[in-house]
This record gives sequence, structure tokens and C-alpha cells, in this order.
Amino acid sequence: DWWHAERYCEQRFAQLLFEPQDSEQASLSKLLQSHHIRGSLWLNERDGVRHKPKWRRDHTVPVLVFGDKTDTKYVKVLSDFPALPAVTACAHLQWDTRTQEIATIFSYAVPAFINEFQLRGFVDEEGFVRFALIVHGHHSPYLPVFRADGQWHHFCVTWQQENGTWAIYADGKRRASASGLCAVGPSAPQAIYGQGTFIIGQDQDSLGGTFREKESFSGNITDLHIWQKVLGAEQIEKVRSCWAVEQDLVFGWSSNALEVESAVQEVTAQFLCPGPVEECRVFEVGSSGFSYTSCLQSLPFICRYRKDAYWQLKKAQLESSHSLVGRVNTLAERTVIPENFFASDIQDMNLSVALGALDVLATVLREGETPMLDSSDLLAVLQLLKQVSDVEVQEREELEMLEQLGQHYVEVTELILEERNIETWSSVSQVIRGPMAVVELCDRMVSHLAPLLTAGRTKITIQHGNVGLRRVTVKNMWFGYGSLQRCLSGTASSAVFQDVAASDGGQKYLSTTVGTAVISSALLSDYQEISTSVRYRLQHHVQFPCVFSVFLLLVSPDAGGMWSTAGCSMVTSLPDSTACFCNHSTNFAVLLQVYEMQRTSKEELTLQTLTFIGCGVSFCALTVTFILFLAVGVPKSERTTVHKNLIFALAAAEALLMFSELAKTNQVVCFMVTAFLHLFFMAAFSWMLVEGLLLWSKVVAVNMSEDRRMKFYYVTGWGLPVVVVGVTLATSFNKYVADNHCWLNIQTNVIWAFVGPVLFILAVNTFVLFRVVMVTVSSARRRSKMLTPNSSLEKQIGIQIWATAKPVLVLLPVLGLTWVCGVLVHLSIIWAYVFIVLNSFQ
Repeated sequence: DWWHAERYCEQRFAQLLFEPQDSEQASLSKLLQSHHIRGSLWLNERDGVRHKPKWRRDHTVPVLVFGDKTDTKYVKVLSDFPALPAVTACAHLQWDTRTQEIATIFSYAVPAFINEFQLRGFVDEEGFVRFALIVHGHHSPYLPVFRADGQWHHFCVTWQQENGTWAIYADGKRRASASGLCAVGPSAPQAIYGQGTFIIGQDQDSLGGTFREKESFSGNITDLHIWQKVLGAEQIEKVRSCWAVEQDLVFGWSSNALEVESAVQEVTAQFLCPGPVEECRVFEVGSSGFSYTSCLQSLPFICRYRKDAYWQLKKAQLESSHSLVGRVNTLAERTVIPENFFASDIQDMNLSVALGALDVLATVLREGETPMLDSSDLLAVLQLLKQVSDVEVQEREELEMLEQLGQHYVEVTELILEERNIETWSSVSQVIRGPMAVVELCDRMVSHLAPLLTAGRTKITIQHGNVGLRRVTVKNMWFGYGSLQRCLSGTASSAVFQDVAASDGGQKYLSTTVGTAVISSALLSDYQEISTSVRYRLQHHVQFPCVFSVFLLLVSPDAGGMWSTAGCSMVTSLPDSTACFCNHSTNFAVLLQVYEMQRTSKEELTLQTLTFIGCGVSFCALTVTFILFLAVGVPKSERTTVHKNLIFALAAAEALLMFSELAKTNQVVCFMVTAFLHLFFMAAFSWMLVEGLLLWSKVVAVNMSEDRRMKFYYVTGWGLPVVVVGVTLATSFNKYVADNHCWLNIQTNVIWAFVGPVLFILAVNTFVLFRVVMVTVSSARRRSKMLTPNSSLEKQIGIQIWATAKPVLVLLPVLGLTWVCGVLVHLSIIWAYVFIVLNSFQ
């Protein structure tokens, strides 16, 4: 398949063939045909590495083989079932296509209801398997779920007491759903009773027995799991892909929890877990065109070498003494490391083989009989590390070896990065562009440690010398200063600037002097990487007369690594350390954001720049306006007083927002900035509400003296924000601030202490605006008729349109109604840009 082809080339220090240029397609096609290669040929992905999904893997499971339909074959689940107000049952199933009679996949019976919970099916005339769900004796219709093609299919059925809602999923897709199953009259349906008997493969006509041949199951079944809740679509996809969902699990598939009747055959099978069907690019030999096909197909492929890398590999091969390779293979009593980079057939490893190979290699390197690795030995070690990093962990019982494998991996990495091997690294610089290749390999390796994490063990740390792996929620991998500094620095003592800008918006640097440890991080959720921000403080190991910069490795080191400034920013630089912040920045769009958004570093930078420009211009305009109110002697009135308070609150909030980036490194300062941001933005909105109330008092008669009105306005404008912020701090002090910027926490829903009042104020002010516009239009219509009674219809319409547009344009920013766009920032990055432009210039 595509992944094996890509791995085959990568392990030989080559790359899968890239898409040829238009001018080369015909000649390449002719060349391939001369070598009797026809049809499709795998191509590399130009937009980055296509990672093989972790869930598509082999899975060794006990499979129940029911064979022909009989009234004797059954399997009983030895588990105590609680009462189930909600339930999900999932399994992998292979349907026997020889019969079209009804078959019972499973039945659950209790004394009160023999047909308490049951799943039945049959093959219809069109060749589809139809399922029906039975709960409390109530029967859903038979509906088609998958083809009766003799292949393995995954199914899930869900039911919940509320409204009797049910659903049937097949191969990851919802095939049927409805409500009312077992809902009788106005009363809510009962939960599925507990302490019943669960039988696989037979319909129970009495509790635990009285089976009938014509209703028995014929086929194979495995991986049955039952939960006391309704699983969502994402969780069902995880279960389908053989990942366990432990929460609320009532029964998990295990031979020890089954009573298997002797006629039912129980076999252990290697089962290929299903997964999303991905398509990869192929070159069509003969037609010289391109297309896409399933990445799981077996197709021919070509490994491509850069010429300089190829000749350096040949030279290393010819000049090799094979001393290290020979000692490793002799000690292991088998070929752990092949002697030829090109001709060797590198086999996929399992966990135990990888552990044994690294153990032997670490032993030989530790003995240190060779003062310095030669180039072929270094390449051979890297080739083995590539293989080990591609190991797929398949079984839970093997996980105890993972930590030991990680320890050996870190030790081997530390040993090949020793100072004595600097010249060797230089000698293979065209094949492996420096020791940062090891960083990338360790980054792959550390992902294998994820299954070790449990509720009781939330952190794993493995360290040897200056190299270590650590995995918490964030996957961290670091290389101590001594490991990479000498190998990376080479002859360059300072950063060399390259004129071409990086594709990610940062500046590229060909070489740097390493001044701190090197860190690689990723946040994982369910074994898949997600985007987030990380804050670090890196200790200096060398002193430069210039300020430190923060760099990210731009591309794969094998392909020629460069360093880029994009994605991370330096927060503070002290004589002994540098604080940096990566991949997330505070901008106006986060203020009304109620859940985390995944954006690229380029988008974050654009949002931050727009925020800073808009807030800067707005702050200057607000300051000048405030000074004019004080200096010019504007007559004192309700309106000017309300304006001044709104201007002050908004200016203070925008000034704090502009400089909140600087507060990230200090938790106490960040907390205080967040609290004051909350207070001043709440105050700004409260005074916008007062602006609306003031307008309302002018439009609608209000029986309240001006003095009393101003007291009410001050209580609303400043008292309300103080109460909201005070109550929020009192109830959510320890979860008040977000992890990645100085603003309210989204994860703990503290953000609603701002968003909730804002939405209420916007709703009130929208109503005020609507009323003001109606009064203005009505007044304009009367004035138009009085002053120009004979004017044309077009002119009267124009007057009314202007009478409508003028108050809307003037009052939208004053009443804060442009903030309504903030509700839409979750839909698209475009709305985030619109929101920032409108409101940072408010």
C-alpha cells in the first residue's frame, strides 16, 4: 500500500517519486513501459507527510464461529447488567449469505420481559441485511444496513429511555433512527431492566433457554461491547476502528467473560480494523495522467534519490568496515542491521523484535570499542531507528515492553550524538541533513508511549544523559544542549539570513548557533495531533551579544532542514533565559469565542496584527475625544456624561488588550490583566446599554428625574460590571484564566460570564435601535409631507431611506451592535477578520 511504499523509500534514505513535470511525463511513461511497468504508480504527497492513521491496524481477537443454524449453539455473556436507561451495543459481524431466514444476533431477557432487548436481522431479496431492534417487546421496522457480501461489517445499535429514541449504525454511518420505540402514551418509557440473561446467537423464548433453529444466528461475530449510555458518532467511529471507549462500559469483549456452548467454534483471528478510506495520488503509466485511488491498494512505486545523497551513500558503502554492523549481528545471532543500504529487504518489525534489536545495539554502542562511528555505521543505526519508530503497537499485553523500548531508543540516540561522532555527521550531510533528523525520529517514537497513560499514571518520563522523552497531555521531547550544539553549529557561529521568505510567513535561516535545549512538542487527543499553544522558558547555555530568537524547524531534516521564525514568538529575553509562546496569540476575535478554534500561525498573526492596528487607532481616537470633552467645555448633559464613561471604559479595555501579550509569561500579572479586561469590557458594554436606555428615554416618555436617571445609569454602567466580575472571581477563582492567553477560560465555561451579559445587552440595544428607527422614519415622513407636499414619490422614498440609514449607521457602533459578528467567528476565519475590523475601530 501507499504507506509501505513511502516507508520502504524513507528507510533507504530516499523519497517516493514526486509528480513529474509536464515536460517529463511522456519520457517517464516511456521509460517505465520499457521496464514492463504499466497501470498506476504511487506518487509522493507534495503538501506534507501523509501520516498513516493509528487506528488502521491488525487486531488479534477471539472470533465466535456459529456455522449452520441450530437450536443448540449459543454463547452466554457472564456479566451482571445494571438497569439501562440508555444503551449502546457494537460488534463486528460476518453474515452467512446462504440463508434468508431471520437470525437473532443477540437477545437479552429478564423475568418481566423475555424480549427485553434484542437485535434481529435477515437478508432481503435485493441482497441487503436488514436489522430490527426490539425493546420491552416493542419492535422497530426491519431496515437495510449493509450488503450481504460475506465481508466483515461493523454495527452499533443505540437506545435511550427518553422518548424511546433509537439508532442503527453500520460501518460508521447512521443507517436508521427514530423515536417512540417502547414509548407508550404520555408516560416516559421504562429503562431496560437489570440482572437479565444476555445470549449471543439465539432468541430466548424462556429466560436463558428454549431456542429455535429458524431464529438462530449463522455467521461469525467478534468484538461485542455494551455501554450504559448512547455513544456519539465520533465514539462509534473509534469503536469501529478497534479503540476502546472505557467510560460507562458494561461488557467488554473477552473470552473469559463468555460461556461458549461446545458446538460453537472459538478461534483467534488476525483482524484488520476498518478505518476511513483515504485516497492517494497515482501516476497513470501510458496515459501520462494523474488520478487518485485508495491508499490501501498494492501498487508499484519508485524510490527517488538526490544525486549527491546517492553518491554519498555509495561512498559510505564502499569505504565501510562494517565493524559495528558485524558486532551487532554476531551478538544477536541474526541479521539485525543489513550491510547493504540498497539491496537489503527491510522487514516490518513487531514490538518484541524491535526491543531485542535496540537492546543489542545499545549494548554494542555502550561498550564503545570503536572510538568513532564510521559513516556507514551511523547510517545503519539511523536506518534501524527509522524501522523502530515505524513499529505499530497492536496488543495490550505487549504494552509492558513499550517503556523499555523507549529507554533503549533514548540511550541509542544519546550515544550516536556524542561529541566524538561530529565528523561522521558531517560526512553524511547530503544523506541526513544534520542530527535534527534524530529529533524527528524521536518525535515519532514518543507517540508510541500514549497507550501507557492511564487515569492512575498521567506522566511518563524517560531520560538518558542529555536526551529524554516526556509525555503528559502535551507530548514533549527534548535534547539537552550538549547533545545537538556541537553537531548543529558546525562552522557557523551566527545565523545566516536567506533572502527567500518562508512559506509560513517567517524568515528562513540556513544555520544557527544553538543556545538552549531543543524541544519538540505536540498535543494529542485520542492519539491524533491537534493544534494548541504552548508556553516555554528555555535556559541559556551560551551568551551572545544579541537578543535570542525562537526558531522552528521548517521542513523534514532529511529533505534539508531550515529554521523559521514563524509559529513562535519571543515573549521575554533575560540574560539567563528566554520565554517563548508558540502557535497562539490573543486577538479581538477571542473575546466572544465560546470554544477553541484551530487556526494556522499565519491566520493568528493576521488577526493579531489587525487587532493591534485597530485598537491602536481606536485608542488614539478615544483619547483625543475624551480630552476634547474635558478641554473644549462641551455643555454638561446626560448624553456627554454617558459618552465620557463609555469612552473611558472602551479605551482602557483596548489598551489592556493590546498589551496583554506581554503578560502571558507571568501568571499573577496575566490573572490581573484578565480580571481588568473582563471589568473594562463589561463596563464598556454596560455603558453601551446605558446609551440605549438614554435613547429610549428620549423616544418614549420616562417618568424619572434627570438626577435619579444618572444615579441609575452609574449603577448600571459601573456597578453591574463590578458585581459580574466579583461573582465570577468568587465562584471560579482557580479556573478563571485561559491556558493560552490572558482572557477568560473557555474550557471551564467562565467565558459565559462575559458572553452571556453581552448577548443580553445586544438584544436590548437591537430592540432600542428598531424603535428609534421606526420613530425617526415616521417623523421624517410627516416632516416631508409638511415641507414638500408636492415632491415626487422617488424623492420621498429617498428621504425615508436616508432617515432609516442615518440612525443605523450612527447608532450601530454607539450601541455596540457590530459585536453581533462575534457570534459568527466560529463559522469562518472571514467573520473573525470582519469582527476585528468593525470592533477594534469602534
